Amino acid sequence: MAELIRLPKMSDTMEEGVIVKWNVKVGDTLKSGAILADVETDKATMELENFVKGTILQLIAKEGEAVPVDSVIAVIGQPGEDFSALLNSSTKATSNDAKPVESAKQDATPVASKAVETVEPVVSKSDDERVKASPLAKKLAKDKGVNINDISGSGEFGRIVKRDIENFTPTAKTQAAANTGWVESYDEVSVSQMRKTIAGRLAESKFTAPHFYLTMEINMDNAVTAREKMNEISDVKISMNDIVVKASAMALQKHPAVNSSWLGTKIRFNHHIHIGVAMAIEDGLLVPVVRFADKKNLTTISSEVKEYSVKAKSKKLQPTDWQGNTFTISNLGMFGIEEFTAIINPPDACILAVGGVKDTVGIVKGEIKPVKTMKVTLSCDHRVVDGVVGSKFLNTLKELLEEPIKLLV
Repeated sequence: MAELIRLPKMSDTMEEGVIVKWNVKVGDTLKSGAILADVETDKATMELENFVKGTILQLIAKEGEAVPVDSVIAVIGQPGEDFSALLNSSTKATSNDAKPVESAKQDATPVASKAVETVEPVVSKSDDERVKASPLAKKLAKDKGVNINDISGSGEFGRIVKRDIENFTPTAKTQAAANTGWVESYDEVSVSQMRKTIAGRLAESKFTAPHFYLTMEINMDNAVTAREKMNEISDVKISMNDIVVKASAMALQKHPAVNSSWLGTKIRFNHHIHIGVAMAIEDGLLVPVVRFADKKNLTTISSEVKEYSVKAKSKKLQPTDWQGNTFTISNLGMFGIEEFTAIINPPDACILAVGGVKDTVGIVKGEIKPVKTMKVTLSCDHRVVDGVVGSKFLNTLKELLEEPIKLLV
């Protein structure tokens, strides 16, 4: 008997998915465990496994089109079986108005299809056919390189006559187009599932959580020196961001109110410390989680973050990799950004925005000396964290980064 294959919910926040590629075609005989398709969710591209034995009778969802969760995407059954009644009786199948796909290759639409629309030049040979104008006026307009559609007619019923052409002064824009032949153009790319989710979650965070921001400048001289010495003996290259992750985790131990979440009628104070590390990829932003970061040494943290980075870029992160964060760090220092504010990553109460380490001049023990500094900004949900609480956390973080030997104890 034929069975309808529906798109499952492949992540906790997934509302729809995109069939990036069908790995089967109509007529294929499948066993349980076969990979039907590669599906782009809001977090990653994942393999859709089949749990039904039989033959592919129809592929309903097209490659490249967004499909709501629980929509019918394919039909599996016995060869030649009539499944029209089954499809018609499915109330949810009607919400998926994608036309059937005969094969995995046919009518495929790229996920990020690039549509380019070019606006015709202001001067067009056929423009004068769509306006009321005397033959002489049309000839004069053509000789002058003037778009006759830009001219208001003074003749009967708005007809354009000779004097209208003679009295017309082209605007700078019209003249430039006439002289150069330049055209306006643009690209349109379909919004990915990841970008849709980022937009929705961050908009909800920004407009529901009352943000406030605390910025502090930290002397990084000792941290830079310590990192250089660590990398002389470490098998894994430790980054400045790894040091910030470890220092933040230790600071959260002393300030559990920052390691918390707003739950509407309750506030959750987490005893475990799971730090989300924001990573930019081509389609948007992913936040894999370093679990129990306060319990791990710098080498372990560095190895995990590097592994996450590789998986994120290849869209191989799994739901367990990005779930469970209690605090988030976003670092743009490697891009030359000195200071910025970040939007809180739900369900966290805070996010730390980290700028780059820069050379500057400061006063050290009463003397003017060159120093390396770094600015950090803590975005706080005022429903959970007050200004004093956030300030104390930053002071502890500053203390740890300025005396990095404490990170090793």
